[in-house]
Amino acid sequence: CTQSITRTRTLCAVAPRVKSTAPLRKNGMIMDTLKPGMKSELEWEVTEALTTKRGDYRVFSTPSMTWFVEMTAHKLVEPHLKAGQGQVGLQVNIRHMAPTPLGKKVRCEVELVAVDRRKLSFKCKVFDEVEQVGEAEHDRFVIDPDKYMAKLKAKVEGGK
Repeated sequence: CTQSITRTRTLCAVAPRVKSTAPLRKNGMIMDTLKPGMKSELEWEVTEALTTKRGDYRVFSTPSMTWFVEMTAHKLVEPHLKAGQGQVGLQVNIRHMAPTPLGKKVRCEVELVAVDRRKLSFKCKVFDEVEQVGEAEHDRFVIDPDKYMAKLKAKVEGGK
């Protein structure tokens, strides 16, 4: 079970809380509303599980920052997917600019900057309580989960 911390509690296999400017469902229907300019924000507390050791200190690791960026973008997209759609990360180009010590809070801000059919592109910034500590470009892809799982199952079972 992977652990992450939101503002208040440890979560197991549950994504942290997200604050999004994206429109919500209307009358139970998911709207086709993924548009450039949409933004989302997520905040975590840096726990030991999210750190690496640097000298005498534990600091927010680059793999954790990458996961943070992906989770923030994922949460923006999720409410806009139609039945039978899923999403996967396609690419993350990240720059980790400054350390954040264990116990401090980090905040990720993502903005959807382009929609090219099923490809979604994001610009992301990561801040701690003092300064900007990272930035990233991230692409996600909307998929058909049934096709994805069929390909995965074939691979697991030794096929192509």
